[in-house]
Amino acid sequence: MRRSTIALALLALTPLALAACTSKAGSSDAIAVTATDTTCDVAAHTAETGNTTFEITNNGSKVTEFYVYGDGDRVMGEVENVGPGLTRRLIVNLASAGTYHTACKPGMVGDGIRAEFTVTGDSTTPTDETGQLADAAANYKRYVTGQVAALQETAAGFVAAIKAGDIEAAKAQYPTTRTYYERIEPIAESFPDDLDPRLDLREVDVEPGQRWTGFHRLEKDLWVSGLQPDTNAMADQLLTDLKELSDGIGADDFTVDPIQVAGGAQTLLDEISRTKITGEEDIFSGTDLWDFQANVDGSQAAIASVRPILDERNPALAARVDQRFAELDAALAQYRLGDGFVLYGTVTEPQRQALSHQIDALSAEVSQVQGVVAGQ
Repeated sequence: MRRSTIALALLALTPLALAACTSKAGSSDAIAVTATDTTCDVAAHTAETGNTTFEITNNGSKVTEFYVYGDGDRVMGEVENVGPGLTRRLIVNLASAGTYHTACKPGMVGDGIRAEFTVTGDSTTPTDETGQLADAAANYKRYVTGQVAALQETAAGFVAAIKAGDIEAAKAQYPTTRTYYERIEPIAESFPDDLDPRLDLREVDVEPGQRWTGFHRLEKDLWVSGLQPDTNAMADQLLTDLKELSDGIGADDFTVDPIQVAGGAQTLLDEISRTKITGEEDIFSGTDLWDFQANVDGSQAAIASVRPILDERNPALAARVDQRFAELDAALAQYRLGDGFVLYGTVTEPQRQALSHQIDALSAEVSQVQGVVAGQ
């Protein structure tokens, strides 16, 4: 869940020069975004249809995020975990003319500091003579569809155990069920109406008066509070919200953008560095390593979907990404216990730091994939 700040920061990318007032589709120019704790200065507020690149520099004291929203607050693209003094790149395919919104989120909370962003020109589709982009989109959509189906199936068993009052069975199913969600969380984050917070908000991020639902509310009931009068209702709400996710992915107008998929591979690694490494995510159950592995799996699947493009355009980067994934998988294997993992409380601080260094190394390579897929 992305509403937390930690000291760990990922490797910074080199900032590009300020863009002109209008960004050309496919241009190597980038629109500079300068974020502080109270401001979000976007150097240009218009672009032509096509790929638009933003370079986000955080000059504040808080970790920040940057989003581009479409109609209904649908996330068109995002970059998270931009630590103080760091610069990160975001490439967004804005294929249709219209009014969008940009947002910086100091502290990675709230609705953010927003501004209108206007896109003009004719609707575009990526030029792809070999069909690689279309294949990448189709492959990733199949992966997401399969994960959502498994998520609904396992969640049904999880909820059934809760309603039967079988706490131990529900505890056993909790981390396995979350695995399918954590693999595709960037997709859930792209839907409007706070679907991801409804499913995955942590207690520390609940705002005054906000209704707390989702996995972590049930986690607290199972491990800390005991079953509450409304626990069954919360379990039913979880299934309802997961059906909304499934229906959204199955809708005729749901599309997969390979450029955003490549960015999602980085987002999943950011998820680890923000809340899994510190133990903030599954604070009641200590099952963070299940989520950790799921984020890595999802990142690998996203990279696999664009792999033919990466192999063709930058085989050296592809090889480095493979090496870093293999190293991280091997590091995680030492914490395996049966079909799952040891509880995160047993992982020492030096061991956590070693894992975070490997995430840094992997992130440094994966952060370059989006640009390769976008042809930059």
